[in-house]
Amino acid sequence: MPHIQVKLIEGKSEALKKELAEELVKTAERVLGNRNEAFSLSIEDFSSDDWKTKVYPKDIMEHKDILYKEPGYTM
Repeated sequence: MPHIQVKLIEGKSEALKKELAEELVKTAERVLGNRNEAFSLSIEDFSSDDWKTKVYPKDIMEHKDILYKEPGYTM
């Protein structure tokens, strides 16, 4: 059962998050062949400071072995 995790800088509206979730699941359904019911998806907001100290170093840079799209920025 696929679970998709999205981490964002805070400030995006709930409507935009819902739209993003719907589109990500639609694409994952098409690519993976799973039914919609198989997916779960979470969206977590972070401040800019937390992104710099928690998300970027720990979730991105320390997990380059499972990163399928590297960021085009550095911190």
